[in-house]
Amino acid sequence: MQVYLVGGAVRDELLGLTVKDKDFVVVGSTPDAMIAAGFKAVGKDFPVFLHPKTHDEYALARTERKTAKGYKGFVVHASIDVTLEQDLARRDLTINAIAKDATGKLIDPFNGLADIHSKTLRHVSAAFAEDPVRILRAARLSARFQDFSIAPATIELMQQMVAAGEVDALVAERVWQELAKGLMEDKPSRMFEVLRACGALQKILPELDKLWGVPQPVAYHPEIDTGLHVMLAIDYAARQHYSLAVRFATLMHDLGKGITPAESLPQHIGHEARGLYLVKELCKRLRVPNDCKELAQVVAKYHGKLHQVMQMKPSTLLDFLIELDAIRQPVRFKDFLLASEADSRGRTGLENHPTPAAELLEKVLMAAINVDAGAVASVYNEPEQIKAAVFAARLEAVKRELGIRG
Repeated sequence: MQVYLVGGAVRDELLGLTVKDKDFVVVGSTPDAMIAAGFKAVGKDFPVFLHPKTHDEYALARTERKTAKGYKGFVVHASIDVTLEQDLARRDLTINAIAKDATGKLIDPFNGLADIHSKTLRHVSAAFAEDPVRILRAARLSARFQDFSIAPATIELMQQMVAAGEVDALVAERVWQELAKGLMEDKPSRMFEVLRACGALQKILPELDKLWGVPQPVAYHPEIDTGLHVMLAIDYAARQHYSLAVRFATLMHDLGKGITPAESLPQHIGHEARGLYLVKELCKRLRVPNDCKELAQVVAKYHGKLHQVMQMKPSTLLDFLIELDAIRQPVRFKDFLLASEADSRGRTGLENHPTPAAELLEKVLMAAINVDAGAVASVYNEPEQIKAAVFAARLEAVKRELGIRG
């Protein structure tokens, strides 16, 4: 039995990065021998085992044969005679196809070390084309390693995969999983640039792909292009280390501009309502988790109204907070403001643009929340009376906060 550290752990170690997860390949062993040594079998599609003490993953060396479209269309062969080089040959990128033995010696049959030095993401072999998830991974790694570029031949291969319909076979869960990881990288816009360059974005997120080339009024958006604006916005959200829900909502906030009638451009009146429908359909299609889905819908529907806040009367401000369900869900409301801030600051030259509307709404919300609604309600019996009385009490609190009398 020979054991090698492989994949991202070796790559990150060579890049001087913190190694989070360690994966090992075992050559010259069998499932029975692994179990006899105390390992716990966990792999469903191929033999993977957890170390009895460290709980690191140990996989038997294996090869794969393509049998159908999609990332599940494989027959896996794992046996005692599969070599380390054969196992490494089935990996996606050369920088992920480096192994290290127990003495620290590197085994690098596909020149991954040279590609680390030249900062290149390059496919190991033509077998890359057999798994469409690799397109998403390559795009995600572009977002993580900002100074790396994808080899032209790899981009060409990815384009061929898209043309061959491989991306169409991706299941929703895998698409969402990779998109979510990419959104949490340091510069998520690079993931979408790569997906656009190979044509995959049009297949995976056609609603988002439509935003490039759609103009906006230059007075409000110096960058003009809607697609560019959304990329600036998600990169801003990433720099602020916002949550996945906020980043996803930021990505989704302007989808409605992609279907603005041509005769209305560059104005986008009503794009919020159009965008809400698209966000709902996209979230259903990709089975987006509820927290991300709900925030994205709120931001799509109401982010435009935020620009009117400074002109609103106290009663209108309170109505807006009630519409947003901010009193019952203050955490989601805060996330709405963060996504709206990313929208405001995702504009060329306006990265530090002040957001007084957000500050005002936060003050108004605190005033409304601090009203003892239970005490107010105890005076009345009818639901409509209670509702009106609580609103009136909160409105008075809002007015006091704003320094308005009467």
